[in-house]
Order: sequence, then C-alpha cells, then structure tokens
Amino acid sequence: MGQITLQDVQKSFGPVHIIKGADLDIADGSFVVFVGPSGCGKTTLLRLIAGLEDVSGGKILIDGKNVVDTPPAKRGLSMVFQSYALYPHMSVRGNIGFGLKMAGLPKDEINRKVEAAAATLNLTPYLDRKPRELSGGQRQRVAIGRAIVREPKGFLFDEPLSNLDAALRVQMRIEVTRLQKQLGTTAIYVTHDQVEAMTMADKIVVLNAGKIEQYGSPLELYEKPANLFVAGFIGSPKMNFVTGELAAQQGATTIGVRPEHLRIERDGGGWQGTIAVAEHLGSDTFLYVDAGPLGMLTARYIGELSLHAGDHVSLLPDPARIHRFDERGNALRG
Repeated sequence: MGQITLQDVQKSFGPVHIIKGADLDIADGSFVVFVGPSGCGKTTLLRLIAGLEDVSGGKILIDGKNVVDTPPAKRGLSMVFQSYALYPHMSVRGNIGFGLKMAGLPKDEINRKVEAAAATLNLTPYLDRKPRELSGGQRQRVAIGRAIVREPKGFLFDEPLSNLDAALRVQMRIEVTRLQKQLGTTAIYVTHDQVEAMTMADKIVVLNAGKIEQYGSPLELYEKPANLFVAGFIGSPKMNFVTGELAAQQGATTIGVRPEHLRIERDGGGWQGTIAVAEHLGSDTFLYVDAGPLGMLTARYIGELSLHAGDHVSLLPDPARIHRFDERGNALRG
C-alpha cells in the first residue's frame, strides 16, 4: 500500500511562507507529477513528504497514519535525487545493495534483491562495473535500483533526468514510466518540464508560489485549465491570450486559444497578422505572428507549411476551443 494524503500542509522558513496549505490525495499505485516554475515549492513539498524537512503545520498521512513526527527512514519511502550520489569506489552491485547491507539483511537476501532489481533495469551485465564506467542513463538506473530494492510504499523522484541530454531524457522518461507501471508502486515525481509531466503522469499537481493551482489528469488540465496560470503553463507552445474588445464579446476579461486550435489561411477572415518567425520542423510548422493590437500570437500547423517571415496570414480560432477567464483569472465555464 502507498496511499499518501496531505491535509493543510504548510511550511515556513522564518517569516517566508513557502507552502501555503496543501491538500492532496494520492491514490495507491498512481504516478503523480509535481510541476511548476522554479521557486514554486514543488521540491520543498516533496522533501516534506520524505521527512527531510519538518512541516510547519498540517498532516501527512501514509496509508492513513500521520507521519509528521516519523523519521525519514521509517516512512517506507525511497527517494531518487537529481544527482546520482553513487559511491565511486563501489561496484554497481555494491551501490544498489548498500542500503540493505546497512539494514543488516543477510548476504543471500541482498544478492537476490539486487539481482532482481538489476534484471528489471537491464543492469545485469554491469553489476561488477564501477560508476565511472557507466553512461549517465546507466548511473541514473543504478540510483533507481537502489530505491527499488527497499521495496518502498512509494518512490519520490526529485528532477531525476535534468542532468541528462535531450535524447537520453526521452529514453529515460519512457523507462521510468514503464518501470512504475510494472512495479505498481506509488510515485511522486518533481519536474519543471511540463512535457515530462504531460507524458508521464496519471495526475498532475500544478504549483505556483506555494499554492496548488490545480490537480487532475494531464488531459483535464489541458482541456479545462482552472485559471490563467494553469492555461499558460500546461501546453507547448503555450496558450495565446487576448484581452480587450475581442474578449468582452465572449463575456470574458481574457480569452485563450492554443496554437494548435488556430486555423491558418493566407487570406480570409479571423485575426490578421504578419509572420515574424516561421519554424519548419518537418512534423510541425510553428508560426509567430505579429497580430497588431492582439500582440504576438503562436500558431501550430501539423506538417510542412510553405509560409515564411513577412507573409500575411489570417488566424481563425476554433470556437469550441476558446477558453474564457474572468477578471481574477479564473476559468469561466459554460
């Protein structure tokens, strides 16, 4: 079991209020991603769950038991950090099994657990190598293996892929997701990369300035953002926002349209503008359009589109895909 519940969790460092009353229910076996800009409190919240920071108020329940006074080692959680933190003088086998050795488990049991974890992570051929003989992705898998062998109630990942290059990040993203589904263990994963959040999570927690802005599935956050912050943070490229008379006609203070929901035409009605930059990626074409009083708008076309900087275009928003927000930035429904 690995159900994790936060009830009005708060954290202050002196007069600075970092986490401002977090309430959250994380189901057993789910993969939940904390996402938000730098300084939003996502790593602090993860460290509070791990027990590496003391809460200033509220409760943290693991399988129904309040653990705010329970030391980290007794919470039944394993943490994987941004840095691999491997012992350079130990083999892969020694690194994965070190925690079990310190816990006093019999050697035969340690070997069994280590070899099972190594097989799961495709590390069996590397068990007798030192960390310096491994690639970055292999080192990160060793760090994950060290967490797996403890058979925890939950895994806590603190930006584990941020030190890897772009191609390896994609590969490891798939591996971590596959591994979590295979093990069925609850996982909380911190990242500032909303693409990682969208592709890996069962549910996403969007944090902003120590406050949970929205909690839901990736598609729920994409299709029904609760406010301007979530609408602008989730989705790549980010949502276009328009204010003024056009928004007022929709009964809103601000309207938002995602780049992929703008139809691009050379001539016609809609929003008029001139292409400032055109990015041709083959699979997609991104146009950054100077739309005068509407500002700079981004439009996405799936496939190749023979338009270039300086061309005039018309952008027609899909009426069913227009998001409306009130003067406080909250979504208007209906």
